[in-house]
Amino acid sequence: MACADAGARYVGFNFFPKSPRYLPPDRAAVLAADVPMGIAKVALVVNATDAELDHLTQSVPIDMLQLHGTEPADRVAQIKLRYGLPIMKVVGIAGAEDLAKIDAYTGVADQILIDAKAPKDAVLPGGNGLSFDWQLLTGRRWPLPWMLAGGLTPSNVAEAIQRTGATQVDVASGVEAAPGVKTAELIKAFGEATRND
Repeated sequence: MACADAGARYVGFNFFPKSPRYLPPDRAAVLAADVPMGIAKVALVVNATDAELDHLTQSVPIDMLQLHGTEPADRVAQIKLRYGLPIMKVVGIAGAEDLAKIDAYTGVADQILIDAKAPKDAVLPGGNGLSFDWQLLTGRRWPLPWMLAGGLTPSNVAEAIQRTGATQVDVASGVEAAPGVKTAELIKAFGEATRND
């Protein structure tokens, strides 16, 4: 409800077991039932198998799949065809050379989430509280909607929007008091900051 009150258009449910934000499908189903109309319920998965996605899509009423692993474009297309759900593909960025990866998904994904590239030794593919050089996105456009992520907080999100031209932003660790523990106060502050750019 804090997300809805803050003006969120999406809420994410994390189904990556190694994440401190992980939700088992049965718990996610209960929470998803309380999401107000008009807010998309997004399932974050990492290199999920068909069996895992079958179970997830049959258990939780989700509106979109966020593919946060190393899924190649043909796998993204296969998942989209099999489940009939919009796909948000996450692409990690560290330098200008990483931007070319986005092009591989523009014909198969419905949205791109541009995140900070996880360090090589990271357990999590995202949600590490890291950002990247936002100037890399200045003036760049793609033929599908994109969302900015990576180290965003109530104190820096307005600057990130201004520098990148992002019309959508994603937050996880930036509204947490501890890993996996969101606070209504930080969620509210983040929402307010996105409108004060």
